[in-house]
Amino acid sequence: MVSYIILKEDVTDLGKKGQLIDMKAGYYRNYSAVGKAQFVTSVLLKEMQMEEERIYAEKKREKEEAQQLALIFETVGAFKVKRKGGKGKQIFGSVTSQDLVNIIKAQLQRDVDKRVVILPEIRETGEYIAELKLHPEVTAWLRLNVYAKE
Repeated sequence: MVSYIILKEDVTDLGKKGQLIDMKAGYYRNYSAVGKAQFVTSVLLKEMQMEEERIYAEKKREKEEAQQLALIFETVGAFKVKRKGGKGKQIFGSVTSQDLVNIIKAQLQRDVDKRVVILPEIRETGEYIAELKLHPEVTAWLRLNVYAKE
């Protein structure tokens, strides 16, 4: 007898969590005994559909927030970074992603994780472009003007 089941968690070589699979009852018992599968019922299908809709809405909201944040970053213009200067265009030390996160927090009152910031190596004064991966589908570009302090 073939039955439809829903996986409660990812199972290697069988499927991912929430996937609908048809299998024989004996094979099902191997997975239901350890709590990895469950028979399909109309109530369970409705619960799965509601959960999928909730996850979809959450992902959509996160993407919209990231797009709004990217728009804010791109309309700000350039962020100014001041460092102690050396000979010519050289600066002491370098500008790091943590420095940029601190500047964003000070100027825009926005928290950004330093792991989303991709900076070129900055060891001289000048203008640079930083990339912020705010969401897998949303990237913001920031201009940095690095100045030497007197």
